[in-house]
Amino acid sequence: MTDLAEKDLKYIWHPCSQMKDYETLKPIVIERGEGLYLYDTTGKRYIDVISSWWCNLLGHCNPQINNAVKTQIDNLEHVIFANFSHKQAINLCEKLVKILPKGLCKFNFTDNGSSAVEAAMKVSFQYHKQTGNPQKIRFMALSDAYHGETIGALSAGDCDLYTGIYKPILMDIIRIQAPDCYRCPFNKNRQNCNCECAVYAEKTFEKYGNETAGMLIEPLLQGSAGMKIYPPEYLKKLRSLCDKYNVHLIADEIATGFGRTGKMFAFDHAGVSPDIMCLSKGLTGGYMPMAMFVTTQKIYDAFYDDYSSGKAFLHSHTYSGNPLACSAANAVLDIMRDGNILKNANINAIYFNDIIKKKFLSHPNVGEVRNIGLINAIELVKNPSTKEPFDSKLRIGYRIYKEALKKGLILRPLGDVVYFNPPLTIDKEIMDTATDIALECLNKILTPAGSFPS
Repeated sequence: MTDLAEKDLKYIWHPCSQMKDYETLKPIVIERGEGLYLYDTTGKRYIDVISSWWCNLLGHCNPQINNAVKTQIDNLEHVIFANFSHKQAINLCEKLVKILPKGLCKFNFTDNGSSAVEAAMKVSFQYHKQTGNPQKIRFMALSDAYHGETIGALSAGDCDLYTGIYKPILMDIIRIQAPDCYRCPFNKNRQNCNCECAVYAEKTFEKYGNETAGMLIEPLLQGSAGMKIYPPEYLKKLRSLCDKYNVHLIADEIATGFGRTGKMFAFDHAGVSPDIMCLSKGLTGGYMPMAMFVTTQKIYDAFYDDYSSGKAFLHSHTYSGNPLACSAANAVLDIMRDGNILKNANINAIYFNDIIKKKFLSHPNVGEVRNIGLINAIELVKNPSTKEPFDSKLRIGYRIYKEALKKGLILRPLGDVVYFNPPLTIDKEIMDTATDIALECLNKILTPAGSFPS
């Protein structure tokens, strides 16, 4: 493994990494996967409770998905998706339209989540230009948002870690203060609030609604912000505001779709529909890169005209609608439909949250444990009474991550928020093991007395 790690470092620039960190934590070269486990080239086993960046939905090397991709590769690996199609893509759209929020019925394929967000923003802008509202040229998004890392998607985001250095070249996004249920400015909590924080959105729409094309939202869960979770009522209020001001509600369900929040899509909790929804990650179960935006007949119709009108949406990706990716996605939906996956996941989610609260809430540096579906987040703070965070230079979360790797657990915290976002197929035995290891590592870095060891 050492030789392979050295070769890796000779050639590869890893994503979202300060490569100097790799001097002391070499790349872990993975050879195979099975279920919730990954195995490196020495045979060491790791529990993947972050779903390999939130995309592995049904476990590694799922036999049914494996067979679907193997069968497809002997028939058709790829075909241009302009003026051509194939059965896998058609079947996928037919399955999705039955489970998506009401009204979403037109599918545009891309190849990654950021690209889906970019395409959705372009469609929203072009729609308004073609329907008599050329003044609608801006976008709204929440503070602490994350929507991807291409320029448009990065502009919509507000995590300074990703956006800070690029601000001179980013779009001018209208920013709305996001819900923050842990540090609520109205002194409410998720159980007793009426989303009073929506007043920030109301004031922003009142000021900028006429010039806004679309509002981007991570529904119910702001992932990269530290797994911040807010109530469904907020989505209902946004829907009303978007209707009032003729603004597209663009749902970024890339991280929240396909059962992650306990329902098939996060918007299902609110009982309202967005105008455009972006999908990726769990769409193919983590097998193949694929993404899409889905929109309404009304938006689609604004682009439908003679070619000479110039109204076509001339946006393309080479691998749009790739047959191998579509075959994986079809298998994922078949398993979700036939295997009681979501029902069992919701039963296990109750157990998972209960044991995490029992094990972690008593620690003097745990500020909050929050959850939605099988996603659980533990926010570590210097002082729970004041909710004062640790100095980011201490890299508490990163140190816990390194300790967990030694013990065969992949955590990769978001700052000082340790989280679990496992495949929907996780069982109670793995939950017990993973949380025991995580607590042991937390206690090693943050002693039970609450002090940080020098």
